[in-house]
Amino acid sequence: MSTSHESVFRLLSGEPLRKSLDSADPQAWVDFDLAVRSLPYVRRGALRALTGLRAHARGALSESQLAVALCHPDGRVREAALEWAPAVPALLPLVVIRSADWVAAVREEARELLADLLPGVAHQAMAPFAALVLRMARRQHGDFAQALLKQSLVEGPPEAITALLTGGDRAARRFGHRIAVERHLLAPLQLARIAASDDDVVIQGLCAEAALAAVREAAHGEVLEPLLGSRQPQVRAAGVTALRRMGRFAQAEPFLSDRAGIVRACARWVLRQNGTDPLPLYRALCADPTDEDLPPGAALGLAECGTRADAELLWPLVGHPVAAVRARAVAGLRVLDLTDAARLRPLVDDPAPAVAREVTGALIPDADKLAPQWLETRLAPERPAHTRTAAFRLLCAQGGTVELRSALMLLTDRNPKLRFRAEQAVRRWTPSPTTALGDRELATLIDRHEPALGRQAALLLRRGLGIPS
Repeated sequence: MSTSHESVFRLLSGEPLRKSLDSADPQAWVDFDLAVRSLPYVRRGALRALTGLRAHARGALSESQLAVALCHPDGRVREAALEWAPAVPALLPLVVIRSADWVAAVREEARELLADLLPGVAHQAMAPFAALVLRMARRQHGDFAQALLKQSLVEGPPEAITALLTGGDRAARRFGHRIAVERHLLAPLQLARIAASDDDVVIQGLCAEAALAAVREAAHGEVLEPLLGSRQPQVRAAGVTALRRMGRFAQAEPFLSDRAGIVRACARWVLRQNGTDPLPLYRALCADPTDEDLPPGAALGLAECGTRADAELLWPLVGHPVAAVRARAVAGLRVLDLTDAARLRPLVDDPAPAVAREVTGALIPDADKLAPQWLETRLAPERPAHTRTAAFRLLCAQGGTVELRSALMLLTDRNPKLRFRAEQAVRRWTPSPTTALGDRELATLIDRHEPALGRQAALLLRRGLGIPS
């Protein structure tokens, strides 16, 4: 039985609403509404007394009984319960739910009531209230409550919106920030700081755009500082783009080697608007392959705007002492489509997982140029996990019996991630017209790992390989 069903039973047994339901959780109200209608117990007996709700004297029902009545399967009971709801402010969330009711009479009654009660919602309760309204807005008839809430926030005191900005519900926070921007309640510097620190990408973009739209002159450069220093790529990109409008072109140069591609692209655009070609700047940055202060993004930035001739600067960086630079150099070679399997193969053993991952991606198109035996030695248990994963990916890229043999070897591996990859590889493997039949080594591996494979899977593999059962 679900938590919502348990809440219904507790309310029916007379337990107070505050103890039966988490009133601050919007989803708890939605689940409770569904639970009342879905319990056969409720349908058959527990609410029979409520079917004559209009005959009850006002106040004859407890808060708990009224909560259940507002969710009753019978629309007539729900409509009657709404007449009593104004006396119990704690049940306003159920009035919101009823404002999207599928029965028109119930819906209209709830909407009139909601319009009367909404101005009385306390500021501290606005965040969970708005979260519920926005959930209900997804329903067919849920747009009324959202429009009413927006009108109230647009015309009401700023304190109600402030409560939404720091709430825990993502949709409510976005809703609140949109209205705050629309009403110009946040200063440009405050908007910039929100954009730089918030973890929601929608709010980041909204506040960054609003902050930059509010300032037009270079004198407001303090607004740019939080944007340019943000950990979020799209926020940094917005700040870098604004440098052109403020005429501060030189400040874009350090962002040529940013870790995010979108920021690097914006920096190149800003410099070009001032007549500066970023390519010579990249070449100067990457000229010394021993420079330990080289920003990793410079290597990839060079490839993004350079030519195939710039591979001469990237290949030495493949041996750079900093792992991040090595990884970006390999990525740059991939961008230029100048990967060389023979030169990149030693990097499969690189101690840095990021480098091994990048090299694997570069080698997969040429995986058939790598000796299977050389790769299989890197599946040994004593090898680092990232090296084993890289080798297995390259063996799988070769396909055929090479892929199957390596997958069978790892079926009982102690590394759960590798074991899972191996299981998936075995399940999807199918023989091709060129598959060699009767391979004794594969027959031995299938016999050895049949407990892990399962009898049926082992039988299918033997048939596909022409091995007697």
